[in-house]
This record gives sequence, C-alpha cells and structure tokens, in this order.
Amino acid sequence: MTVLSGVYIPMSFDTIEQRVSYGVGRQLGDQLRNNPFKEFDITAVQAGIADALADAASQVSDEDLNDAFSIISKKLQEQEQAAAKEASAEGEVFLADNAKRDEVTVTESGLQYEVITTGEGEKPSAESTVSVHYHGTFANGDVFDSSVERGQPAEFPVNGVIAGWTEALQLMTEGSKWKLTIPYDLAYGERGSQGAIPPYATLVFDVELLSIK
Repeated sequence: MTVLSGVYIPMSFDTIEQRVSYGVGRQLGDQLRNNPFKEFDITAVQAGIADALADAASQVSDEDLNDAFSIISKKLQEQEQAAAKEASAEGEVFLADNAKRDEVTVTESGLQYEVITTGEGEKPSAESTVSVHYHGTFANGDVFDSSVERGQPAEFPVNGVIAGWTEALQLMTEGSKWKLTIPYDLAYGERGSQGAIPPYATLVFDVELLSIK
C-alpha cells in the first residue's frame, strides 16, 4: 500500500525498480517516524520529494523554511525540558518512597540498595573486571536492558560503568544479588544516553555479581 493525501491505496510491486523504490520510501518513512517531530504532513512530504527529484524550484522560500525550523526546534526543546522536569520529579518521589522500606539501605551518595542474597566470595576493587547478570528497568517497570533476557552475562571493569554501579559493586561479594535503585546523578545524568535512557531517569537494576575476573 502507499499513501496519498492521507489515504492508504493498495499497490503491487512487480518490478525490481518498484521494490527498490518502495524500500527507499520505507527507509525514509522509518526515519521520519522516529524523528522527535511527529506532525509531518504526508502530502507536503511527498511534494518536497517530488520537487527535489524533478530539480524544481522550492515552493517554500528559504526564509520561511528557516523560520519554520526555528519555531519547531524551539517547540521540541520546550517539550524535552518539560518531560525532563516531569521525569526528575517522578524520580524523586520514587526514590523517597523506596527509601522508606526497611529492606533498603541508602548510602551517602544517594544510592539505594536491597540485599537479595549474600555471596561468600571476595569484593571487587575499582580496578577489577567482573562478570555480572543484570536486569534494568525504569521506575515504572519498563525494561530498557537485560543480560538475563539475552542469556549472556556482561563483563566490564568496575570503574568503567555508571557511578551507581561502581559504588555498589565494590560493596558486593562474589555470588551476591542486589536490587539497586540509582538516582539520575549516579546514572546517566541530565542528558540521558543516546535515546535509550531519557534525561533525569531513575534506574532500577537487579544485579548478580557472578565472578571477579
């Protein structure tokens, strides 16, 4: 199917050229869908592509385009700032509620941990390399990363991860399993991480220290 003026129209892609053309359009559509700006006018997008391919003059002046991009950019920044403030406030509430639980220990840095099981091995140093299994979620329970789900432990230097992990791992003994609740300033901070972790995100990890390498 294809889209014309917001209406889906079935198409058949019988030739190689048609299939390649569809693939190009699909890739462009995927990029547009994942763009922070979601309010695309599909008819205007099609007109822009058609004019570019035909090497026709732009139907919108450079001045108007620049003004429009500036307005949209400002709007997106305001939306990001509002979302960041909301995430920060929600994280603070979550951390405050979690800290009230008897099972939870809060360190001087603000890291919160709960001991699930205690191993009998040694504690790693900041210079150690460790093997761990982990399951990471946001405060709302949504999973963002999990070695457990992949079925493959992770290996890394203790001083090569986020501050909350570096602190916690040096308190754990081999064979221990802890639940960590990490404030944003001990995780990925005010900027987040490459779209996977939003700004000001409080993170929750189930961490099992398998071995010290």
